Amino acid sequence: MQHSVIGRVEADDRDAGRPLAVGGERAFGDQRGSQMNEISNWSGAEELKRSAATRSKTWAWVVGPAALALAALLWVGFSYREGGQAAAVPVPPASVTVSAPLLREVDTRIGFLGQFSPVDRVELRAQVGGTLTELHFKDGQIVHKGDLLFVIDPRPYEIKLAEATAQLRTASSRFALANSELIRAQALKRSNFGTAEAVDQRMSEQVAAQAAIDDAKAQIRDAQLDIEYCHITAPFTGRIGARLVSDGSLIAGSRAATSPTTLLTTLVSLDPIYLDFDMSESDYLTFSRERARLSGPLANAVTISLGDENRFTRQGTLDFVDNALDRSSGTIHARATVPNPDLFLVPGEFARVRVAVAPPAPTLMVPDAAVVLDQSQHMVMTVAADGTVVPAPVQTGDLRGGLRVIQSGLAPGDRVIIDGLVHATPGTKVDPQEGTIRYDAASDGRG
Repeated sequence: MQHSVIGRVEADDRDAGRPLAVGGERAFGDQRGSQMNEISNWSGAEELKRSAATRSKTWAWVVGPAALALAALLWVGFSYREGGQAAAVPVPPASVTVSAPLLREVDTRIGFLGQFSPVDRVELRAQVGGTLTELHFKDGQIVHKGDLLFVIDPRPYEIKLAEATAQLRTASSRFALANSELIRAQALKRSNFGTAEAVDQRMSEQVAAQAAIDDAKAQIRDAQLDIEYCHITAPFTGRIGARLVSDGSLIAGSRAATSPTTLLTTLVSLDPIYLDFDMSESDYLTFSRERARLSGPLANAVTISLGDENRFTRQGTLDFVDNALDRSSGTIHARATVPNPDLFLVPGEFARVRVAVAPPAPTLMVPDAAVVLDQSQHMVMTVAADGTVVPAPVQTGDLRGGLRVIQSGLAPGDRVIIDGLVHATPGTKVDPQEGTIRYDAASDGRG
């Protein structure tokens, strides 16, 4: 009877969970106790059995609805996936704009970086010394040829002129006396009352008097020249620099520049103006070959763009190429003359210059945005006859009329994607729409 009770309790413990079974083992571990202990143990086993049954019913109420909900979710998900696959539709190909490359005749040019310099530049220095008494310009203003700029006190040179004038009158008087005495001596000699020695003496005095007249006249011209140099004028039209002297300054001057002279200011011409730049040896060879083959305006034409300009709107003429390459840099100096009627260009300013080296020839061009850089090469996306995107490696040139020159890699009949490149993945299908490539003559700087 005791063993059957213990067997039922152990079975119930296994159904209710291990902790209860362990508790049951401890409750029935000692089977060698008294009868009262056996009865007590039997009562405890019955209690454990009823508790395990109650917990089993509770778990059934909890686990049952959860299992049903999980099954429902799995069924709904499976049904949705099957329905989505059945309802999926193909995505239409992306729409892009395509056009054939623009074919236009353009000439070949080489670009350089140049710097403006004045055609004429002079340092204004005094040729006579004295006190500066007048200033007739403002720093940085435009002055014209002959405008009065400085005045040095002319009074010392006016005194010198007066002295030379007086010497001229004295010499003239002596010459008149010597001339009269010579005439009388010649008359006495003819009447045998005079000698030949007297005639020779009077003739010598006449020559000396004439020399004194010439010397006095030279001193007068010298004094007049000093007075003229007291008034310093602009030798040509241009922009004057800052004055380096002030009213009352003592000026050191020398016409022969044999002694240090005072620098007064500087003056530069502005119209026209030079643009100096250097050609590399390879560019010079290309330029020389084309120039030898095509003489005339084409070989000398240049277009110019300033640092803040995107268009080459200014024009000039290449009028000088040096006679030797610089051995240290491997370049040769060249110079263009640029009209500057509005005086906007100033010496020292930098500019980009293009030199035409070849006559116009048919050239393919595409928008610059249609050219993409793929690692070390340029690519243009084209569309095949079946709508497939095909990349085409190209060699590019400079920008002309807002378009990029294509030197090789494209054919006139290729359909180039000019809009919608973000959708043009190589190998995918696209929906090409016809577009037009336009040449902007204004941005090319030559019309």
